[in-house]
Parts: sequence; C-alpha cells; structure tokens
Amino acid sequence: MKTYNDVLKLLKQFGTYIHVGKRLYDMELAAIELDRLAKSGLIDRKTYATAKIILNHEHEEEQRHPLKLQQKNTFGGTK
Repeated sequence: MKTYNDVLKLLKQFGTYIHVGKRLYDMELAAIELDRLAKSGLIDRKTYATAKIILNHEHEEEQRHPLKLQQKNTFGGTK
C-alpha cells in the first residue's frame, strides 16, 4: 500500500465506499473507518499504521495545496 487510492481499495474490501464530495472530508472519513477496522481486529497493526501515515500525508498536502480544479455542480455553476 503506497497511495491514497490503495487505502480506499483496502476500505472497499470491507464494504466501505467513501465519497463525501470534498477530498479533504473523504480522507477524514477514511481515517475514521480505518480506526474502526483496527479496533475490530479486522486489519493488522502494520496495515493500519501504513494506511494512517498515507492518509496523514495526503491530508497535509491537500491542506497546503488544495486542488484548484473547479467542478461543475448539477446546476451548471461552480462549487
């Protein structure tokens, strides 16, 4: 596991699909779900630690350099 998408794939293996709509919020929810998987004993400590490091890194990067792409909403405006 090396990327944010790898973390999302891990969560999908347990039936957790995340799409809040804002990348930063998606990462925060992914971190919460990882915590729950670890507390339930469904993932080992190494997998948990690796995924948390990836999420923390991506979260920091997103806060420093948010995506500047404007997305069209369903009404034709921008978010």
